[in-house]
Amino acid sequence: MSERRLEIHWQDPLPGAKAAREMSGIELLGAIRDGVLAPPPIANLLGFQLTEIGDGWAVFTCEPGEQHYNPIGVVHGGLACTLLDSAMGCAVHSTLPKGLAYTTLELKVNLLRPVTMKTSLLRCEGRIIHAGKRTATAEGKLVDAAGKIYAHATTTCLIFDAGSG
Repeated sequence: MSERRLEIHWQDPLPGAKAAREMSGIELLGAIRDGVLAPPPIANLLGFQLTEIGDGWAVFTCEPGEQHYNPIGVVHGGLACTLLDSAMGCAVHSTLPKGLAYTTLELKVNLLRPVTMKTSLLRCEGRIIHAGKRTATAEGKLVDAAGKIYAHATTTCLIFDAGSG
C-alpha cells in the first residue's frame, strides 16, 4: 500500500470571528477573498477558496483530489455539500449588515453525478432567493469548467444578532 501525505496549514480563526462582529457581511467576505483576513480553517482543510463575492451571491472554487476520495473511488459527497453550504451561506451573509450573523437551518442537496480527480476545477455559486428579517433562503449549483452540473441545492438560514451567537 502506497502512503500519501497532505500537510494542512491554517491561521488562528479567532481574529476573523472578531472581525465578523465588526464588519458587514460583504466587507468581511471581501476581506477574506482579498487575503486581508485568513480564510476559515475548513477552507484550508478541504482546499477550497472564496473567489468572488457580490451583494446576494458568492462563488467558491475547488480542485478535486484523491484526498477527497471515499472508499468507492470517487470524491465524497460531503465535499459538494460543504461547497454548496459555504456558497449559499455566504450569499446570505453578503446581504447582512454589521451586527447580524447567520447559521444554516436546513440544507437540501441533490448530487447528480460523481466527481473524480479527472473532473476539472469545480465552481460553486450560491445566490440568495429571499432575505427576510429572521430567515433567508438561497440556492446553489456546483459545476465544472465546462459548465456541466454536478450538484444543486437550497438552504434556509437563520439570521440572528452576532452578539448572541
